[in-house]
Amino acid sequence: MPPHHHRPPALAWQVFRGSAVTQQGLITRHQLRGSSWVRLRHDVYADARLERNHELACRAAALRLPPQALIAGPSSAYLHGVEHAAGFDDDVHVLVPKAARVDSRRGLHVHVLGPDTAATPLRTPATGPQPSMQVRTLPGARSGGATLRKTDPASAAWETAVWLDPLRAVGIVDSLLAAGLTRTALATVATANADRPGGRRAYWIFDLADPGAQSPPESQLRVRLVMGGLPRPVTQHPIRLPRGLVVHPDLAWPEFRVAVEYDGRWHADPEQLHLDRRRLNLLVGAGWLVLHVTSRRLHREFPAVLNEVRSALLSRGWRR
Repeated sequence: MPPHHHRPPALAWQVFRGSAVTQQGLITRHQLRGSSWVRLRHDVYADARLERNHELACRAAALRLPPQALIAGPSSAYLHGVEHAAGFDDDVHVLVPKAARVDSRRGLHVHVLGPDTAATPLRTPATGPQPSMQVRTLPGARSGGATLRKTDPASAAWETAVWLDPLRAVGIVDSLLAAGLTRTALATVATANADRPGGRRAYWIFDLADPGAQSPPESQLRVRLVMGGLPRPVTQHPIRLPRGLVVHPDLAWPEFRVAVEYDGRWHADPEQLHLDRRRLNLLVGAGWLVLHVTSRRLHREFPAVLNEVRSALLSRGWRR
């Protein structure tokens, strides 16, 4: 006989403090241990039907944070639509005032708002000394719900650039740009915080970023090629072929008619493979030299990939 799921309507699809709902008489501690609920943190539970993603992790963290706390960096980027910025098991990055005395722990990376740290509130002309933020009220106030406050996209990009390794950071900033963050906003936040710890690093990351990248591996490939000493490629460069068809290789050096295509998992689809090979033949026929890079080669054989792309560019007239 299947288990009976007891879910009071007030708790359906919610994240809540266990102590709050038991005190209100919505559910017993014994019922909390049932399959209807999942324990996310100490005294924090959720409806087991909710998707296990980083938003759920943020909602759980918010319930045990002071009201001044901000979801920040890659966690904020995730909430702005960059799904690859963080996963369910990744740390939730937050900014908190020093007086709040909140420490990092498993699943929570705390950045303290204080002088001379990379987590000090970002300076923006519109908001003065405080970080620009966006606020979203989560459902479930009756059961101990919380308000989810996150830094705005430009601040999230700056924090990500300062806190994460460059390859991962550039991929996230690429996606924020593709989602609507403007270069002007990036320049504003970078200029306003240029004299702070991490300021030069953020400038460098922002300069490497490109909204044309269509996946994190493409971002990583582009950045690693540039860091390897190659000229910066153009993303999704439009190439009009003799029959009028326009194709957009992942990376291209139009001056040298060299292109690089990243072959991710979806290229294994037979129909997609057919279309890709047809496009490759057309590009080669139009005088382009096209190289393909698989996930395995990107991660395990990159020095060889770098040499191959360098040789292709040199053969077409590039001079270091």
